[in-house]
Amino acid sequence: MTTDSLETRIRRKLTRQHFMHHIGADLTSITEGRVEAELQLEHQHQQHSGFAHGGLVATMADLVAGFAAVTLVPEGTGVVTVELKTSYLHPGVGQRLRAVGWVLKAGRRLHFCEAEVWCDTLLIAKATATMAVLEPTVG
Repeated sequence: MTTDSLETRIRRKLTRQHFMHHIGADLTSITEGRVEAELQLEHQHQQHSGFAHGGLVATMADLVAGFAAVTLVPEGTGVVTVELKTSYLHPGVGQRLRAVGWVLKAGRRLHFCEAEVWCDTLLIAKATATMAVLEPTVG
């Protein structure tokens, strides 16, 4: 699979990622088994103390882990998150979130992934995720 066709395929799937667009996230790097995304932090992303909301941070980790898994499945096949564990290391205070996700092991039915979420230059969260591979339905 060429890089161009991989990126084109993933970008086509992104058009249906309504929540990702709603929060303002965008994929910035797509390679086989690895995806990066960024988001400019704004007021609506903050929790009561002014930090990036934990749900937002987990969403960014889930997004990149899931799309990293998608890069390794055939066209027409999808993935869904069956488990996500996020460890918060520091509060997210800054201008920009950057999330990096990669596949540790791609299996026939499950992909095991990891992700990191950075706020500016500080690592604020680490996550592990298990993605179930959804075979295309026939008929």
